Amino acid sequence: MSFDPYEFDRSYGSSTHGISEGEYTARTFLWMVLGLMVTFGVAVLCWLTNATIYALILIPAVHLIVLIATLVLSFVMIRRIERMSVAAARTMFLVYSALFGFTMSIYLLIYDLTSLVFAFLATALYFGVLAVYGRLTGRDLSGVRPILFSGLLFLVIFGVISLFIPALSLFDSISCLIGIAVFLGYTAYDTQRIRTFYHYYSGYPDMLEKASIFAALQLYLDFVNLFLYLLRFLGRRRN
Repeated sequence: MSFDPYEFDRSYGSSTHGISEGEYTARTFLWMVLGLMVTFGVAVLCWLTNATIYALILIPAVHLIVLIATLVLSFVMIRRIERMSVAAARTMFLVYSALFGFTMSIYLLIYDLTSLVFAFLATALYFGVLAVYGRLTGRDLSGVRPILFSGLLFLVIFGVISLFIPALSLFDSISCLIGIAVFLGYTAYDTQRIRTFYHYYSGYPDMLEKASIFAALQLYLDFVNLFLYLLRFLGRRRN
C-alpha cells in the first residue's frame, strides 16, 4: 500500500470525521512550517557558530555524507511511513529537517544576506499563492502529475550530467526556471492531495496522522527546493 493516490488500497475508505478538513489541512501546514523552522534554525546556528566551516575542515566530505543521509532518510520515510508509528514518523520528519539544516547552512556561506532574504520572501509568496490555488480550485490537478514528474526527472538527469560536463553550467539559469515551475506545480498538486488523504483515511486516526506527516514532508520539500532554485536564479554570491 502507498500514500500515492494511484495506488490506494481500496480496503480503506471514508468513515466518521474526527476533525474538519480545514483543521486537518491547517495541522499539515503547521507540521511543514515546524520542519522549516527546524531547518532554518539549524542552518543559522551552524552559520553563526562557524560549525559548518569547522565540519568541512575536519571532514571535507561531510556535506556529501549529510546529503546521502538525508536522501536515505527521505526514501525510508516515503516508502515505509505507513508501517511506522505516528511518533516515529514525526521524529523522522524532524530529524530530516535538522539534517537538511546543515546542508542549508552551506548556502548561507555562499550567498549574501540580501539574496537570501529576497529569495525566502519570494518563495513564501509564490508558495502561498500556489498552495491557496491548490486548496481552493475545483479542478483535478492529478493530470499534471506526469508533466511534473518529467520535469523533476529532467532536473535530476541535468544535475548529474552537469557534474561531469562543466560547460552545461551555462544552461543553469534555464534549469533553475524549470525547477521553479516544477515545484510551483508540485505545491498546488501536493496541497490538493491533503484533501484526498483526509477523505480517504478519515475513519483511521493513525493513518490520517501519518498521511498528514507525509503531506507535510512533500510540501516541505516543495518549499525548500523552490527556495534553492530561486536563490540560484536570483542570488548574488559573497565576494
